[in-house]
Amino acid sequence: MSGGNKSLTFTKFVINPLKAYGDTLNMATIPVYFMPGLAASPLIFEHIRLPDDFEIHLLEWQIPLAGESLQDYARRMSVNITHKDAVLVGVSFGGILMQELSAFVNPRKTIIISSVKSNKEMPRRMRWAKATGVYKLIPIDLVAKVDKLARFSLGSKINERLKMYEKYLSVRDSQYLSWAIENVIQWNRAEADPKVVHIHGTKDEVFPPRYISHFIPVEGGTHVMILNRHRWMNENLPRIILQE
Repeated sequence: MSGGNKSLTFTKFVINPLKAYGDTLNMATIPVYFMPGLAASPLIFEHIRLPDDFEIHLLEWQIPLAGESLQDYARRMSVNITHKDAVLVGVSFGGILMQELSAFVNPRKTIIISSVKSNKEMPRRMRWAKATGVYKLIPIDLVAKVDKLARFSLGSKINERLKMYEKYLSVRDSQYLSWAIENVIQWNRAEADPKVVHIHGTKDEVFPPRYISHFIPVEGGTHVMILNRHRWMNENLPRIILQE
């Protein structure tokens, strides 16, 4: 079912967004934890810059235990959130994880980017993959050996894309990849948490916005906009974090 593509009205501040919140500047720095997407390293956040009033913490994927559920994995990962009232920011599958992790840390705010808030926002192909189990046929070994594919690729565009994958998609453990793909497809959250703030590109090809409701739109943003729309993120994330 389509979520109606109900994007939120997003009013841009022309003044310093931090100044609009008065006493906020006198408070201690706000810890912001960033979780990358499936198989991605924290390098995807290399261009993210927040004002000094925020303290950036980058999380990394850990190899899941045998038979570990997404909820148990989130509980185990939650020990890395060492501040009270932290802001959780997750990209793609990292956004799914941060929503599960929020149950264990009581965050100040949970923000997802290029992700989904429930399995109702999954595109049809993912729902079909869940129903048929076809995702289990994905050749994990090929994904894990993307660096070797780069050596034999032909054409500058293909080579450039593979080099980008090699740089940013650094988690190639086959146990992790199988677990991650299954937990994206099988995510069982049926109802979205209304407190989750959702930032989504209008050209996202992985999670098309036509299936998603109630999000802050980034015009022309694709699924990798954390990389190529980092200026938008740097300009707007402070306001989004502080907004009540």
